Amino acid sequence: MMTIMRAKPNRSSVQERKEATHERIVDVAARAIRRSGYGGTGVADIMKEAGLTHGGFYAHFASRDALLAEAGDRAGAESVALAAGIAAAAPAGEALQHIMEAYLSDEHFGAIESGCPIAALGSEMPRQAPEVRHAATSRIKEMIDLLARQMPDWGQPEAHERAMMLVCGLVGTIMIARAVDDPKLSKALRQAAMKRLMPDGGST
Repeated sequence: MMTIMRAKPNRSSVQERKEATHERIVDVAARAIRRSGYGGTGVADIMKEAGLTHGGFYAHFASRDALLAEAGDRAGAESVALAAGIAAAAPAGEALQHIMEAYLSDEHFGAIESGCPIAALGSEMPRQAPEVRHAATSRIKEMIDLLARQMPDWGQPEAHERAMMLVCGLVGTIMIARAVDDPKLSKALRQAAMKRLMPDGGST
C-alpha cells in the first residue's frame, strides 16, 4: 500500500495568512469606528463583517482596546496619506488650498466611514484607553507637521502654530457641519471656513 504523505503547512505561508487576516480585521474596524463610533463598535460585529468567527479574535489582539488603537491608527494613516498625496500633486504654493478644499468638500463631508477619524471620533477620544488616545495623538501630530511644511515660512514657530490652528479649524468645522440638521447652514459653515481659515501667505 502506498502511504500518502501530507505536506505540513509551510510556516511562512501560515504566517502570511495570519497577517492577511489581521489586516482585514483592522481594515474593517477602521471603517466601523468612523461609522458607528468607538462605543458602537463591537468585537463580534467586526469579526462577522470580516467574515471570521468571534472566537478567533484573541489570536490577533490582546484586547478590544488594542484593536481600537490599531484601527484608529490605520484610519489616521489613511487620512494623512490622502492629504500628503493632495499636497504632492498640487501646483507650487497651492497645497494648503487644495488640502482645505478636499477636507471641506461635499465628498469628505459625506464620507464619515472613510474620512478623517478625528472629525468622526473627536468627541469620544477623551474617554478612550491610553493606547487609543496615543494612536490618535500621533496621527494628529503628523497632520499638523504636514500642513506646517506647506507654509511659506516652514521651519519657523509661527508656521507650526498656524498649522495647529488650521487642523483645529478644519476638524471643528466638519464636526459642527455634520452635527446640524440644516443643510444650508452645514454648507455655509464649510464655505466660511474655506474663506477664513487660509493662513496668511497661503494661496487663495
